[in-house]
Amino acid sequence: MEHYYQPEIELASREQIVAWQNERLVKQVKYVYDNVPYYRKKMEAVGVVPEDVRSIEDLHKLPFLTKDDLRDAYPYGLLAVPLEKAVRIQSTSGTTGRRVVAFYTQHDIDLWDDCCARAIMAAGGTAQDVVHVCYGYGLFTGGPGLNGGSHKVGSLTLPMSSGNTDRQIQFMVDLGSTILCCTPSYAAYLGESIHERGLRDKIKLKAGIFGAEAWTEEMRRDIEKSLGIKAYDIYGLTEISGPGVSFECSEQTGMHINEDHFIAEIIDPVTGEVLPEGSKGELVFTCITKEAFPLLRYRTRDICVLSRKKCSCGRTHVKMSKPMGRSDDMLIVKGVNVFPSQIETVLLNKGYAANYQIVVDRVNNSDQLEVMVEMTPEMFSDSLTQVTEKEKELVAALKAMLGIYARVKLVAPKSIVRSEGKAVRIIDKRNLYQQ
Repeated sequence: MEHYYQPEIELASREQIVAWQNERLVKQVKYVYDNVPYYRKKMEAVGVVPEDVRSIEDLHKLPFLTKDDLRDAYPYGLLAVPLEKAVRIQSTSGTTGRRVVAFYTQHDIDLWDDCCARAIMAAGGTAQDVVHVCYGYGLFTGGPGLNGGSHKVGSLTLPMSSGNTDRQIQFMVDLGSTILCCTPSYAAYLGESIHERGLRDKIKLKAGIFGAEAWTEEMRRDIEKSLGIKAYDIYGLTEISGPGVSFECSEQTGMHINEDHFIAEIIDPVTGEVLPEGSKGELVFTCITKEAFPLLRYRTRDICVLSRKKCSCGRTHVKMSKPMGRSDDMLIVKGVNVFPSQIETVLLNKGYAANYQIVVDRVNNSDQLEVMVEMTPEMFSDSLTQVTEKEKELVAALKAMLGIYARVKLVAPKSIVRSEGKAVRIIDKRNLYQQ
């Protein structure tokens, strides 16, 4: 049986959702124009005033915001309320440049908690459940978001945070945790650890809500089997609020976006043009209920597809697919879109560490793709024949994932240069020929 936290919203008619969005968008554009000088300048630069936006049909007239804007405006440049009204910040674990800092009023936190409560109830959660949260707490949004959502549902909440696996499992057994919230990779690790300790029959888990990193359908099935649960996906980003921007229901064919709070668009990542429904492109969000940090047309860089196909769970809000990669690291090889995240998925599934480099070259007017992968220390002692076999296995797995041939070269551990900032994943030699 489906559970809904706010059925009047989650099951609202399309007309009602559009009416909410139109009214809230018009109000929000004026609010941002009046209260955020940084964004007002961006609007003026493209000749747009609030009166030009009368409904969601006019959304495309507004300029985009990007992570660069957030860095340029750091720390207070996009804050839309006086400091005394903001009650919290959350921040991303950014690897380069300035961190992204997002602000919340108490009202913002209440609405965020509601979104996470919807996700917990979509995963079958009720007031009778014990929700075990081992996302990180602190600046990271995972722990605080699911913690607040669990309180709203009325579940017993275990604010475990991440790490200390022995304690996680002890509480899981002693307190009868029924819903697990963490990253998919930690869920997989917990599954292994529970089996190693012979405690599988002492665990009462029925569902898991996993997000904050990319994970494959294969990983989902492995976790479901290992923990004996149904595994649900959840999506969010600090800039927009945190987890709960969208979430999976029992159908598990994409994540329902909370459209009463966020308007989603899909754009061509190169031209910025809005694409029709069903097109694959970059996801853009506009916040229509946030007070402290209301981003309009924020480019997430995540590539996905939106679908309004009727859902068996009864929810009417649009669904987004799992992100299929990021527009800021997309390569086009032989006319095919290739994302490092796809290559990483294959390597992790095959037991390799994520230490690799992609080299693209052009030979006789034809694109060539090579992936250099560091061997694990154990593999380094393998014979040449064994190494060649492993390379062939990876070639086949990459062909299945990417749809094109990639040469694979296994290299010695620690031989790929480490970078202090973001790892240099791609060397595109084709650009040299165009200069």
